[in-house]
Amino acid sequence: MKDFFSKYGHYIAAPVFYAAVAISGGLFTKMGLYTWYPSLIKPSFTPPGNFIGTVWTVIYILTALSMIIFVNKARDDELFGPIIGLYVANGIFNAAWGLIFFGANLLGLAVIDAGLILFTVGLLMALVGRYSFLACLLLLPYFAWTCFATYLSYVIYQLN
Repeated sequence: MKDFFSKYGHYIAAPVFYAAVAISGGLFTKMGLYTWYPSLIKPSFTPPGNFIGTVWTVIYILTALSMIIFVNKARDDELFGPIIGLYVANGIFNAAWGLIFFGANLLGLAVIDAGLILFTVGLLMALVGRYSFLACLLLLPYFAWTCFATYLSYVIYQLN
């Protein structure tokens, strides 16, 4: 059983981790989605909530796949641990954004957190690209969306 988990555990761990990020982020978002969020001034380019949820679902799936591919390619590399730590830190920053923005209503801190998400995704792309072009490419939608989401967070902060 130990051999099974050492060889195949990441096929379970990566999706479970990103499901936990999605669920916790969703729970945090619900803290103010229907009460506080409607009172904010938002730019006209703010996407509808169901679109945002769909985008994040796709991003979490792609990021879990990226992590699995990375593990398969770099399991014995010296940077393996730090890069896995970066995936985890990114997930934590991602889930924390919902708590910061919707739960605590700290718009400025949410912009900073969004910047940290963006930075860690960019760094992940640069690092995992050394091992797998596909693992890097799977993170491109995350990077693109986070560029937009960071800008949107900043504009909402400025308007409010």
